[in-house]
Amino acid sequence: MQPMHLIAAVVLSLAGQAALATAVELSGSARPVIEQFLLEQTKGLPGKVSIRIDTPMSGALPACDAPEVFLPSGARLWGRVSVGVRCSGDGAAMPAWSRYVPAYIAVTGNYYVAGRTINAGERLSMADIQLRQGDLSALPRNVITSPQQAGGMIASNRIASGAPLRTELLKVANVIQQGQNVKVQSQGSGFVVSTEARAMTNAGAGATIQVKTQAGQMLSGTALADGSVALPN
Repeated sequence: MQPMHLIAAVVLSLAGQAALATAVELSGSARPVIEQFLLEQTKGLPGKVSIRIDTPMSGALPACDAPEVFLPSGARLWGRVSVGVRCSGDGAAMPAWSRYVPAYIAVTGNYYVAGRTINAGERLSMADIQLRQGDLSALPRNVITSPQQAGGMIASNRIASGAPLRTELLKVANVIQQGQNVKVQSQGSGFVVSTEARAMTNAGAGATIQVKTQAGQMLSGTALADGSVALPN
C-alpha cells in the first residue's frame, strides 16, 4: 500500500491537471503584464518556472490602458494562485475595476527521495537518497532539493522507500552528548586558549550549546563537527 502522503500528492496533481485541461487561457493586453509580474516575483524559486494564466470564471478582463497587478495578502507563488488585477480607469469611458485571475505556477526542479526504507533513528548517507525531477509545487512542502540537506541527518520518523524527503522528517545528528567532556577553545588575534568542560545538553554541528567548566563557570559556544566547542570572540 502506498503511503497516504504520496496518494494525496498524486490526487492533488491529477486534480490540478484536470482543472488546467478545462480552463481557458487568458488573452488580452493584461496577460503580458501579469506574466511579467509573476516572473519577477518567482525569480528566487529553486527550479525552472513555467506560468499558465487562465480566464476568470467571470469572463475576460475589461479593457484597461495601464493594468496594475498585485498579490492578495499572504499569497504564496507556488502551484495554484490567485492574482489581483486592478484598473484605475479614466472616467465614464473606462470605469475602474478590480478582478482576481487564476494562475498556475509550476516549478520543475530536482528533489530527493529515500532510496530504501529508512527507520526512525537511522543516519542517512548519500547512498540512501536518490535524485528525482518534477514539479516541486505538486510535492509536499519543504521537500529536500539539495543532497547536503539530507546527508548525515537522522530520520525522525520512518520514511518509506521512494518517498520524498522533507526537512521535517530529518533532524541534525548530535556531535556532542549531554554530560560528555568536551574541548572548549577561544581564538583571538595571535592566540588560542583551550580548556575542558562538561556539555549540559546534546548538540548538532553548528548548534549553540552551554558547557560547564571544572571551575563551575557556565559558558555558551558553538558545537563543531569534531565534537569540540568554539567560544565567541
